[in-house]
Amino acid sequence: MVTGGEDSEGNPDGLYELSLDELIDGVASGTASPDDAVRRLNRLPFADVGVARIDHHRAFRQGLPEAVYAPGKSVVDVVTVITELLDHGTGPVVLSRADEDQTVAVLGVDASATVLGHTVVWRRAPESSDRVLVVTAGTADAPVADECAAVLWAHGINADRLSDVGVAGIHRLLADVDRIHGADAVVVVAGMEGALASVVGGLTGAPVVAVPPSVGYGSSLEGVTALLGMLASCASGLTVVGIDNGFGAAYAVLRMLGAAPDRSEAGATTTGTGASA
Repeated sequence: MVTGGEDSEGNPDGLYELSLDELIDGVASGTASPDDAVRRLNRLPFADVGVARIDHHRAFRQGLPEAVYAPGKSVVDVVTVITELLDHGTGPVVLSRADEDQTVAVLGVDASATVLGHTVVWRRAPESSDRVLVVTAGTADAPVADECAAVLWAHGINADRLSDVGVAGIHRLLADVDRIHGADAVVVVAGMEGALASVVGGLTGAPVVAVPPSVGYGSSLEGVTALLGMLASCASGLTVVGIDNGFGAAYAVLRMLGAAPDRSEAGATTTGTGASA
């Protein structure tokens, strides 16, 4: 234990390195308050597995776990992280953007997973009644929308899909406007100039999350044009995530809808679902 300094909250270094037994004893004896215990638990624990420090209390602090991002990791790395999460948790475990070799390897660890494209899910959350609509401007936007829908599914939401309804043929969107009105939240994936997000944002009072995919010709600049267009949208309150970030769009929706479990429940039921970035 390193001591002698202070953390960002002005507490002496090492304050949060008390063992769980010491913390429980402190609450029982009255030397630590329950509020102090919760504050300390917000920083504990994590597991150092070499390739990553697995944040087992991510769900406790934030209400939602972080997925394991597969790109940049070797097959061995991915297996190590997934094994840790499966062995020390009870909530959803999500592996995003896995290639074929990584997928085969983790299925060898636990074959109970559901594979949805490049997303692998274990221990899906209980099904939710929240109504989420994932809209795409064109068929080229589908891979990003698929990622978003898969992450929502992992957390209990069966997203509805409305595909190929871009502004070049706006009548296609208007033919299904009732589905937009019936949604609790809408995700719009639109490349090129990204105009569809503004259109949908003007049709509903529900939260709208816009995702600019890296789709389009020349001056689309691999999604930058759509990103800037969405950020400059005249549809007030539009939420915009990064280019190709279907995962981030799903998590934004989960936070907006309050789909994250209560923190007190998360600490008891989803410990172990945090993961490496």
